[in-house]
Amino acid sequence: MQKRILLTGAQGFVAGSILRQRDDGQVYAVSRGKPLLWGHDIHWCQLNPCDSHALTALFEEVRPTAVIHTAALANIDYCQAHREEAHRVNTVLTQQIAQLCRRYGAKMVYCSTDNIYDGVKGLYSETDAAVPVNWYGETKLRAEDAVLNVAHGVVARVSLVMGVPMLGAGNSFLSWMMARFKAGEVVETPDNEIRTPIDVVTVARALLELAGNTYGGTLQLAGNNRINRYAMVCQIAEQLGYSRSLVRVNDPTEIPGRADRPLDASLDNTKAQALLQTPMLGVAEGVDLVLRTKADLGKNLD
Repeated sequence: MQKRILLTGAQGFVAGSILRQRDDGQVYAVSRGKPLLWGHDIHWCQLNPCDSHALTALFEEVRPTAVIHTAALANIDYCQAHREEAHRVNTVLTQQIAQLCRRYGAKMVYCSTDNIYDGVKGLYSETDAAVPVNWYGETKLRAEDAVLNVAHGVVARVSLVMGVPMLGAGNSFLSWMMARFKAGEVVETPDNEIRTPIDVVTVARALLELAGNTYGGTLQLAGNNRINRYAMVCQIAEQLGYSRSLVRVNDPTEIPGRADRPLDASLDNTKAQALLQTPMLGVAEGVDLVLRTKADLGKNLD
């Protein structure tokens, strides 16, 4: 059977990398926006995924073999201030997609978050209790239940994703940071938030692999380095040839309207390393892979 992957949030940062990393089969890219990529194996489906009738009709037409669900309201502070909208997009939409996956026999791969954890313990495994400290994490955790209990799919809990957009503009901290460094401007970041950063190319490859294998359940997609944000940015600055003096510690609690974050949301990737053919990388390796992949894409487009 030919693979038919339905990809939600197709204009997003992670989805853009998925579209660039695809290898075979047909991909049906779902987005409210206009097409960003064309090809014999790419079908752009311009619709509002929260329109349940349109979404059902799309499933009926495509009958996907797998769904990679990346669409979400991912701005943590926005979600905290707009709880009803965040619940509708992050939780209710995921529940509807899970039900459709079950109806049409599609494997569901759901892109969740490290923000489902409270940040007290750190290096969380798949079996650790999830206790979100912000509404974004709460909406994603509620959605996980539908994926596991209704669709019997995969919940991929993704750590801090770093990289540059492989398609479209995307929401890339690394791109913003590189532009500031190039202009000689300071980048401010907290030193008390610990993460296990993973690059966007590896995330895309891992999600595609999960869409094509038989694994079901939760899986932590994270990099190999447990590091605080300040140390991470300093490391990347030096890797790119810039001085650490361009990186400064800030206190995010002084930012008005900022929702709580888990202090140590690092993830244990032991299970992912054993299960997946896609290797998990450290920060330096991940940055190298992202920049090399972006350069190769540029050559292919010339």
